[in-house]
This record gives sequence, C-alpha cells and structure tokens, in this order.
Amino acid sequence: MSDWPEGYGRCLLDEVDSTLDEAARRAPTLSGPEWILAKRQTKGRGRRGRAWKEPTGNFAATLVLRPKGPADQVALRSFVAALAVYDACIALCGEVPGLALKWPNDVLFNGGKLAGILLESAGSGNDGGVSHLSIGIGVNLIETPMQEWLEPGAVWPVSLLSETGIQVTPEVFLGELAAAYARLEAQFVTYGFEPIRTAWLSRAARLGEVVTARTMTSETEGTFETIDASGNLVLNTAKGRISIPAADIFF
Repeated sequence: MSDWPEGYGRCLLDEVDSTLDEAARRAPTLSGPEWILAKRQTKGRGRRGRAWKEPTGNFAATLVLRPKGPADQVALRSFVAALAVYDACIALCGEVPGLALKWPNDVLFNGGKLAGILLESAGSGNDGGVSHLSIGIGVNLIETPMQEWLEPGAVWPVSLLSETGIQVTPEVFLGELAAAYARLEAQFVTYGFEPIRTAWLSRAARLGEVVTARTMTSETEGTFETIDASGNLVLNTAKGRISIPAADIFF
C-alpha cells in the first residue's frame, strides 16, 4: 500500500449527505488539500445535479483543493483525477487489460463504467481562478448501481470485484488514489497540461472511432480524433473538424 502523500489531509466519515457538500463546508477553513471519504452518502449526486445512490462498500470521496490559475486551467484537473483512478486500479490489481478513460471524466473497465468524476468550484480567486475546487470521485469497488438509478443511455456499470475478483475496501483504494493523484498533481503544476493530455490519450476509449456527442440542445457524430490543449473533445465530422467543450459521449 502506498504511503499517504505529504501535505494532504484525510477525513473519514461514516455518513454524510454528500462528500461534495462536506467539501464545500470545509473549504473556507482548510489550509491545504484534503480528501473526504464517506462510507455512506444520503444525498449523493452525479452530473447536472442528477441524484446518485452509492451501494454499500463502494468508493465515494471528494478531494478539495485551493488551486492557482485561471478557471479553465483549474478544470483540467478532471483529467488528472481520471488518470489517478486508472493508476490506483493498476496499483491494486496489476496490469489488467480492459481499463480505459472515457471523455470527459469516466473510467471504463471491459467496456462498462467503473468510475465517474464530478468537479464543482466556488468563488473567485485573486488570479481570476476559483476559491476552491472539489473533485468528487465514485468507484464501483464491490457492487454496481441498480438499473433504475442510471440515466437513460448510460454505459452499463461494472465493479472492480466483478471484473477482477479482487475485493478492495474504500480506505485501501483511497490510499492508492491519493498517492497517484499527488504525483500527477505535482506533474501538472510543474509541467502543465501537455504531459497529462498525452498520458490520458494513451488510455482513451474509442480513440480513432466514431462516437456521438450529445448536449442538451444538439447531437454531433464524428471520429474521435484527440483532445486539445483546453481538454475539449475534437471530432472529425462530415462538416469538418470541430471542438466540443462539454457533452455526453455515446458509442
């Protein structure tokens, strides 16, 4: 098991409304980054405010940071977090095939959704950034959500246990995840997004294949070509090469 990274706080809770909400409450008084892990969430949520229930034994945690830099660069930490989840799985299970990263912020295993990431920020920093950033991470360690909890068209969920036969506790997963994130965060702060972008693309699901990007108002089909320096999805479509900042991806 990896050593806990220096400078990162750790809060373990039996129950909370959501780790994201707890992060928002704690953020104003924190002097450094802190991980908040809960055994049970009573009001967990997913993207666009969707309700989310976390089966017992799965991983639900939020990392709250006070990052420097403009808001658009701060948001690139979704890719840092996705790589950290990927690396934590490798650390615990070995070089298992089938792991992949789905734009913008999911981790897949054998084609099913293993983990999801949700970023929330608040306030304005002195440099045009944010006062704090919360990175919520949910990982199906033991169980998968029930079908009625899923949004329409969502990738079918899988668990680490179902795909590998390895049972991992949330506390153990947090140790590996925190170590991986701290290493990647240091790389991001020192060298910028490009090394993170390169590493993410090397693990990307459906790169070079046709995907569909859906927003609340439009749908675009094209070949997944890359992600750009701003983390946008770049598709080669019948109308040419386009860049998409936010969407749900289907394939």
